[in-house]
Amino acid sequence: MLQALHLFKKHSTLTVVNDVSLHIAAGEIVSITGPSGAGKSSLLHLLSGLDRPDSGAVLINNTDIFKLSPRKQAQFRSQNIGFVFQAHHLLPEFSALENVAMPLWISGKSRKEGLRAAAEIMAVVGLSQRLNHKPTELSGGEQQRVAIARALVARPAVVFADEPTGNLDSANAEAVHDLFLQLRQELGQTFVIVTHNEELARRADRILAMRDGKIVA
Repeated sequence: MLQALHLFKKHSTLTVVNDVSLHIAAGEIVSITGPSGAGKSSLLHLLSGLDRPDSGAVLINNTDIFKLSPRKQAQFRSQNIGFVFQAHHLLPEFSALENVAMPLWISGKSRKEGLRAAAEIMAVVGLSQRLNHKPTELSGGEQQRVAIARALVARPAVVFADEPTGNLDSANAEAVHDLFLQLRQELGQTFVIVTHNEELARRADRILAMRDGKIVA
């Protein structure tokens, strides 16, 4: 489903991703771990198309994303890739439901279609009673669930998460861990998660340990 072939990326004179190849199956949860500066987030940005490698290829469902034109690559990302970051990046002037619907509206769906799909995925993440609340009216854990729902609303092939529990207390972090497992079971969702959280990493199907830009275990 997701395949990376010999990815290299330099920032200035430092090689941050050094000849990384990997394969992730549909419905798999994979954690990427390692010390700060190991190249985890840099690799995630390459796998998701947020950054371009100096060389190498990334294929999602057999599409080489870096062979697409910028317009088609953006379209492909919006339809096939979801993102969850440490910061929620919710728009404060919009309700939780509207925040979740936003990617669909940007891709051209009608307001009605977007709201319907957003309500459906918010029910899956357990927020049916919070649809019309603004982000400031939600707890940190609820805000991250909204962010996860937003990443899932287009039913992407893969969701990339960069330190998704980094700003959460232990109880809310545990709830997010449970939610990822639930979403894999109910939706067959594939997750690639960069994390320092050892508990979250251990609950993945596989752990890819990075050091000095390489996968070492």
